[in-house]
Amino acid sequence: MIVVTGGAGFIGSQVVSGLNKRGRNDVLVVDDLADGKKFENLAVNKIADYFDKTDFIRLIKKRDPLCDKIEIIFHQGACSTTTEWDGQYMMENNYAYSKALLQCSLEKSIAFIYASSAAVYGTNSKFIEEPQHESPVNIYGYSKLLFDNYVRGLNADIGSQVVGLRYFNVFGPREAHKKSMASVVYHFNKQLHETGALNLFAGSCGYADGEQCRDFIFVDDVVNVNLWLLDNPRISGLFNVGTGRSHSFNDVAKAVIDWHGTGKINYISFPADLKESYQSFTKANLTKLRKTGYEKEFTSLQAGVSAYLETLNAK
Repeated sequence: MIVVTGGAGFIGSQVVSGLNKRGRNDVLVVDDLADGKKFENLAVNKIADYFDKTDFIRLIKKRDPLCDKIEIIFHQGACSTTTEWDGQYMMENNYAYSKALLQCSLEKSIAFIYASSAAVYGTNSKFIEEPQHESPVNIYGYSKLLFDNYVRGLNADIGSQVVGLRYFNVFGPREAHKKSMASVVYHFNKQLHETGALNLFAGSCGYADGEQCRDFIFVDDVVNVNLWLLDNPRISGLFNVGTGRSHSFNDVAKAVIDWHGTGKINYISFPADLKESYQSFTKANLTKLRKTGYEKEFTSLQAGVSAYLETLNAK
């Protein structure tokens, strides 16, 4: 049996779809459906069972016989709201929860692949999986880094597969429930339909209007990395998952406008409350990931945006 936490969410539900395409329907999804609209991400997949996060973690902590049936845990569940400042909630949801799952996985020799984040790098200019480049600027990034460091501290005692994947800016279908945290592609498409114009931040931190840059990665590529690790159980470690390319928000806006054949760009004032906690530039260093033998090419920005917009606008 395969467990996917956050399996009703954006990346988690896409991982379940990837497993289904391989003929794996023995998937137990763990999530929190307080937002019932996420059922749509569940309904498109075939699963063996569903557990609420609270119920599942209770079973894990008491080492229920269910644990002996688990082959691998894809731990995608987390609070990914970078503007959330409730530290107690964030640490319980992202850190303590992850520790409990990991401890059970190690005891039972269950493979454990979890979602970390490029937010651990903060405003650094190098994105290499080493402590000297890690300095988060929000509690979300810190919760992810703390767990990465917890895993690092256990490395000598780890005998089964444990992998942390530092996702960069992921975009693609099934992210609408994330609301303000959905990708700029989603928001640009919505803005274009509503007003005919896309809103980008004006210049900040030395960048011109709309020229802040991120490593935007299509969700299919993220799924491919996760499933490749399922096929390669001897690989463990902490790896960046981005394209290794950086594009400006202007680039993304242009790709959306080109696809629609219409639209204009408005530049709005950069929010004062984000100035100290905003990443103006990200670009994944893929050296470690490539050294594992992962050779698959990543989707270009234009191809990813086009594929996503086709899905969004078909609805």
